Amino acid sequence: MKELLKEAKKVIDNAYVPYSKFRVAAVLKLKNGKTINGINIENAAYGLSNCAERSALFSAYSQGIKKSDIDSIMVYTDKDYFVSPCGACRQVMSELMEADAKVILANSKDEFKTMKNKDLLPAGFSKEDL
Repeated sequence: MKELLKEAKKVIDNAYVPYSKFRVAAVLKLKNGKTINGINIENAAYGLSNCAERSALFSAYSQGIKKSDIDSIMVYTDKDYFVSPCGACRQVMSELMEADAKVILANSKDEFKTMKNKDLLPAGFSKEDL
């Protein structure tokens, strides 16, 4: 986890957050050890903003990565408390990551909280609901 935290701290300054000033970094760890980073990016038209978790996942899928390749995702903020993924990210994570993939929350005090992806969105909407 320390390697993921180091990577997240390295990229968090890339977050584009001129409105909220609330920076978030996400680091996907693949089963082969490779990592893929994401940061949150805001826009004056707020609905066009994108969270770090979705940025990392969309980048991974753009590179041909599949859910079975993903081991975990770390969500890091430079706050002294844990920040959980938003509802939109939870929905995307539920579809693009395996149910048992690890979701690791990390804060500026180098503390970690780990859970399974499936525990973030009970009774989520899926392709079976279509």
